[in-house]
Amino acid sequence: MKRFVYADNAATTQISDEVLDAMMPWLKEGYGNPSSIYALGRGAGHAIEDARKKVADALSARPEEIYFTGCGSESDNWAVKGTAHKLAAKGKKHIITTAFEHHAILHTCMSLEKEGFEVTYLPVGPMGVIDAQQVADAIRPDTAIVTIMYANNEIGTIQPIAEIGKICREKGVWFHTDAVQAVGNVPINVVEQNIDMLSLSGHKLHAPKGIGVLYIRKGIVLPNLIDGGGQERGRRAGTENVASIVGLGRAMEIACADIPGKIARLTPMRDRIIEALLKVPMARLNGDPKRRLAGNINVSFPGVEGESLLLSLDLEGICASSGSACTSGSLDPSHVLLAIGLSHEVAHGSLRLSLGDMTSEEDVEHIIESVPPIIERLRAMSPMWEHMMKGEIVL
Repeated sequence: MKRFVYADNAATTQISDEVLDAMMPWLKEGYGNPSSIYALGRGAGHAIEDARKKVADALSARPEEIYFTGCGSESDNWAVKGTAHKLAAKGKKHIITTAFEHHAILHTCMSLEKEGFEVTYLPVGPMGVIDAQQVADAIRPDTAIVTIMYANNEIGTIQPIAEIGKICREKGVWFHTDAVQAVGNVPINVVEQNIDMLSLSGHKLHAPKGIGVLYIRKGIVLPNLIDGGGQERGRRAGTENVASIVGLGRAMEIACADIPGKIARLTPMRDRIIEALLKVPMARLNGDPKRRLAGNINVSFPGVEGESLLLSLDLEGICASSGSACTSGSLDPSHVLLAIGLSHEVAHGSLRLSLGDMTSEEDVEHIIESVPPIIERLRAMSPMWEHMMKGEIVL
């Protein structure tokens, strides 16, 4: 048996034992409807409110500012579309975002453009980091919302969120951040960072899939996401997913308990892998080398196809992601990598490794030992690499 290494924590994480233990009572004996007034229902309702407080504490928010959703994408949609539709009546139909957001934001903005809204897509530069001044320069009297992800899901770069939030607050513009990749990996204080709305997703921090949160600062009232009941203070109807909410509360509690310790543990592992992979000829690191998540590695290997690279790594027991959307049936390279200036040829041969709480030193060694020979083998079979070596393809 080859060693199994899970290095795709940015895609999803394994439910932890502590989270599963917290969930189990609400999957079995605690099955009451939280809206019911008898003891079995009240118990479920109390569990939800306890989880809400845990999430709020982790973000330095108030419990009444936390709304449970189905996922991060739902939270993103609610924040951006809700704001747009709310403020359009006041003539504010301009949105600011970046060119390399998650598709939950980009596709939402494209949908709103079809409704007559105008969107400014800020360029991110070769390091994948925007300047807060770019935001200040883009804000107009009719700007409704600025939505900028906290940390990029592919290249891990961390944006100057506090500075952007300060500018938006001074200009009177609502500021939303997709913090799905950041929560539990960097310290977040929504008050100090002037964040008006924040999205997060449970399955990125060892809670189950299908549960997320939208933080909405007190004083901001968005249109209801789902009508039909009084759940989530009337804004998102539907019987609550009690077990998953409880799991998310516990996961937030654990993930945010010692973020500096997590950063201190993962950063040397990340840097060792980056150093080893950059020894491969023509390899390049994508994103800022320092201003990035502690567990994120994204390296391009020209002359290699992403799908072949992932399948070869899978044979070595390593789970990772690529810079091309092969799993979706698309031949297009990552929009994130194109946004930072990579050519199609280079973007296609990119590898994302994302480390997490369960990553060990032995896992790091297996990655370092496995990737270079796979790249060498794939390049030996690659007509593109042959053309590159002959100078017939200039990158």
